[in-house]
Order: sequence, then structure tokens, then C-alpha cells
Amino acid sequence: MLSAEYIIYGAIFLGVIVLVEGIYLVAFGKSISLNNRVNRRLQMLDKGERREEVLAKLRKEMDQHLEGAGIPLYSLLADRAQKAAIAFTPNQLLGIMALVCAAAFLGLTMMTETGMAVRVVLALGFGIGGVFFWVNSKAKKRLDMIEEQLPDAIELMVRSLRVGHPFSSAISIVSKEIQDPLATEFGVIADESTYGRDIGEALKHMAERLDMQDLRFLAVAVTIQQQSGGNLAEILEGLSKVIRARFRLFRRVKAITAEAQWSGKFLSGFPVAALIFIQVSKPDYYDGVIDHPLFIPACFAVAIFLIANLLVMRMLVNIKV
Repeated sequence: MLSAEYIIYGAIFLGVIVLVEGIYLVAFGKSISLNNRVNRRLQMLDKGERREEVLAKLRKEMDQHLEGAGIPLYSLLADRAQKAAIAFTPNQLLGIMALVCAAAFLGLTMMTETGMAVRVVLALGFGIGGVFFWVNSKAKKRLDMIEEQLPDAIELMVRSLRVGHPFSSAISIVSKEIQDPLATEFGVIADESTYGRDIGEALKHMAERLDMQDLRFLAVAVTIQQQSGGNLAEILEGLSKVIRARFRLFRRVKAITAEAQWSGKFLSGFPVAALIFIQVSKPDYYDGVIDHPLFIPACFAVAIFLIANLLVMRMLVNIKV
């Protein structure tokens, strides 16, 4: 049975997401935002921090989440938090979870009349689920932007190599000329190369950390060229064309399957929207059947079918490129 409380639950969940984002921006400033024009590494350097300190801080942020994967409950977030490069430490992220759970519990207490046990369960669900949703959305947005930036970055490396720059300088140029998130990633590689780390190894580590196939291609191409020689500019130019072709094919597949995706979402979302409209406009609409023994089982059956519809449609249009 849907009531106004369910709308309040949704509003509290959205409030949890906004609260987490607000805390993140307050703690780390606008420089942490993915749409910032000046990349975060350069901003840190401009503030007077030494290069080795910036490198150590960024590497810690990038690798700290898998190191905390053994913490109970945090293992659910570790992989996505690493891909999103969340600047919060694992302990801080768990603290944020506790804070939003408390905020959700307070909101449920003030705005609803549900029992204590229900409020506790919902507050935990909102806190844990809200933080996971926020981290997952950050990771997805960041990986999508890196995939879109990568062909341009490789082409910039090709032009740098053809005018005579060594590959390490080409990496450094990319880290200064493009925007985040890829700029900071390549900036870390440029700094690591300056302090003696092999560039091929650094690229491979980045590809494994981000779990991105195109970056693996780049790491393999650089490693092979280092071992056997050859014209790296031509190799990277060919790789850039392949990545762009894959990206165009992916966009085309996404466009072709968009109708099926939205059909599945609409077919699952319309009954829920209709139910909300009925409850708001005529709250006593189901009073005549709510006491029937089959009413609750029927509600569960409908919910299962709606979820199954989303999953089936997603599997049908999930075409690997």
C-alpha cells in the first residue's frame, strides 16, 4: 500500500545524496569536481605544494580504497571508490555513512510515524545505499569522461612525438593541456617517470586500477615499443583510430538500443507512477480490496514482474563493443 510516507522516503533518499555531495565539495573544494577546467594536480602545484608531496597525496587517494577493502562493509564500496578516485579515506567514507544514517533516521522520526525498528532499518538502508549510489555514479561519470578524453590525449602524444619530444615529455604535455580526470592521471604518471618509475609499468598500473580496456591497449603498445623498438607515433596513431572507431560503434549501438532501454524503463515505471497518482488523488481507492488475503501477495508479484522486466530488457540490450 503506497502512501505519502513513500514519497517522504524518496525525498529523504535524495536528501542523503545531496548531503554527501555537499560534504564532499565543502571538504575538498571546487577543484575536486570533474568539470573543473584547471586540473586538480596543477591547482595543487600552483598553491605552492612540492611536486613529490602532490604525487604522494594523489597516489594515496588513488590506491587507498583497495587497501581498505578488508574493512567490514567497506568492501562493497572499495572497487567503485577506487575507480571514482574518491578523496575521502575509507574511514572518512564510513563516517559519512554513519552521519547520513543519523540524518536519515532524524528525518524519518520528524516526518513519519513508522515504528522504531522500521526507522532503523530504513535509515541504515538510506545511509549505506545512498553513499553507494553516490560513489557508483561518481565512478561511472569519471570512467565515461576518461574514455571520451583518451583518443584526444593519444593524438596529442602523437603530435608531440612527431615534433621531437620524448615520450615522457609527451605524457607531461598531455597532463597540462587536457582537463581532468585524465589530466591528473597522466600527471601522476609523468611525476612517477621523473622519479624513476618505468612509464609502461605506470600505464599498466593505471589500466588495471581503472579496469579499462583502451588503457590496457595503450600500456601494451608502449611496453612493446620499449622492448622491440619501432615508430611509437605511428603505433599510437593507429591505436587512436581504433579507440575512436570503437567509441563511434558504441555510441551507435547505444542509439539503436535506446528505444528498447527506455521502453523497459517506461513499462516498469508507469505502473508505479500511476499508483502514486491514484494514492495522491484518491487515497481510499484500494480500501475495498486491501483486506483481501491475496492483496499483499499480488503486490509482491507485481513488484517482481516489474523488476524482472527491467533486468530482462537490460540483458537484451547489453551489447558488448
